[in-house]
Amino acid sequence: MALGVILLCTLIASLLGGLYLLGAFRRRRPDEPPLDKGPIPWLGYALEFRRDSSEFLKRMQRKHGGVFTVLLGGYYFTFVMDPFCFGAIVKESRSKLDFRTFAMKLVLQVFGYQPTEASGSIVHESSVKHLMGDGLTVMTQATMENFQKLMLFSQSSGEEKRVWQEDGLFYYCYNIVFRAGYLALYGTEPHRGANTKEKANERDRIHSNQLFQEFRKYDRLFPRLAYAMLPPKDKVEAERLKRFFWRTLSVKKTWQKDNISGWISDQDKLLAENGVPEYMRDRFMFMLLWASQGNTGPTAFWLLLYLMKHPEAMKAVKDEVDKVSRESGQEAKPGSPPVNVTRDMLNQTPLLDSALEETLRLVAAPILVRAVLQDMGLKTSGGTEYTLRRGDRVALFPHLSVQMNPEIHPEPHKFKYDRFVNPDGTKKDFYRNGKKLKYFTMPWGAGVSICPGRFFAVAEIKLFAFLMLSHYDLELVNGEEEIPAIDVSRWGFGTMQPVRDVRFRYRRRL
Repeated sequence: MALGVILLCTLIASLLGGLYLLGAFRRRRPDEPPLDKGPIPWLGYALEFRRDSSEFLKRMQRKHGGVFTVLLGGYYFTFVMDPFCFGAIVKESRSKLDFRTFAMKLVLQVFGYQPTEASGSIVHESSVKHLMGDGLTVMTQATMENFQKLMLFSQSSGEEKRVWQEDGLFYYCYNIVFRAGYLALYGTEPHRGANTKEKANERDRIHSNQLFQEFRKYDRLFPRLAYAMLPPKDKVEAERLKRFFWRTLSVKKTWQKDNISGWISDQDKLLAENGVPEYMRDRFMFMLLWASQGNTGPTAFWLLLYLMKHPEAMKAVKDEVDKVSRESGQEAKPGSPPVNVTRDMLNQTPLLDSALEETLRLVAAPILVRAVLQDMGLKTSGGTEYTLRRGDRVALFPHLSVQMNPEIHPEPHKFKYDRFVNPDGTKKDFYRNGKKLKYFTMPWGAGVSICPGRFFAVAEIKLFAFLMLSHYDLELVNGEEEIPAIDVSRWGFGTMQPVRDVRFRYRRRL
């Protein structure tokens, strides 16, 4: 009898514990945001969120307003859609809102890298030193030289160069931008003397292209890998690709290259000094590759596509690029050397800047997540005060809440190349309900999780666009072709990608 009672009590306790873990007993407190646990215990709305995050959040916003809490795969996420709350969240101390816990779990899952306490500060310090200020000037020149190596190396005659070439625009942009960035950061094939330089350049072209093909295979798996939703066959392929990149980007191989960037070399040295084993530093190198090159190529694709679909924008930006080249004493003429675009030249392109920012407004869609370490208050612009519960997550989705908000950006679905620039070339301010906004786009994140390489990424994209517009005539094969839809599986991971490629043609300008 006693044994039966014990077993019954154990069963009841286990059942109640299971229901607790599944979220069955969670109740909204009076001062908390609206709570919606969804139809499935523990999972909540995870499947719907994974299927199309933007549409799900639109529905929740219509149902609950600007701040609401939903259950996603065992975690409660409070989504904040009020842009005037963003500053309080991204600037909050790490003792209350922590970005690292979420990021460390993701990095381990998708790259196999186990971050140390020092990892974050090493990345930040190295990025400040090498991807901003004077360091960015050096990196811009290195990237410029590698773009020329990949795009303008043909020795064919002038007439042959004028023949139209056709390609997929997404593939072309992603391929060229990825390879130029990779060679600028991770170094180039060594050569001894001028007679072996072209052979080394050719090896760089071949090797970087092979690396890109494998990178695209991994990139296609990335969203499902991040959500731990890969089927068995794809899991095997993801592990193969991880091992490939760990080998190819190993610190031993990298240190055999010439022209390794200070950004790469400094970080490896600092990790070694902090006791990080070599095999883990190999994995760190893979993480840096995706972080630095996973979004720039797709962004370049959208930028050129929008320009080709809007002739007035293409003409305005191309005229600006040509003007900057002429004022620097350069022009892309037959027989002339390739235009050498400097960082100073890139700082004289307000229309290109605006066109790029408009592109990012339309297609950059990161989700910013923080873990709530202690109960804390949040006051909305309407005056409502909520308490965020310890143990939950707080999340921002700027693409929906600010970038596509018609109260901030009229006709938000239209590409307006000059949306972000005043007639005198200065940057525009943006308002909502008459109040100036600090966060009107957030393609790079914000606060402690802001992308440390954002200035280099912008320079990389602008260099590519500058060279393409300087040296080539560009047009879509089908001028009437609609801009493709975005791949909704990639919401939350940076720049969106198209569901299909677009054919274009290009030829050297006269």
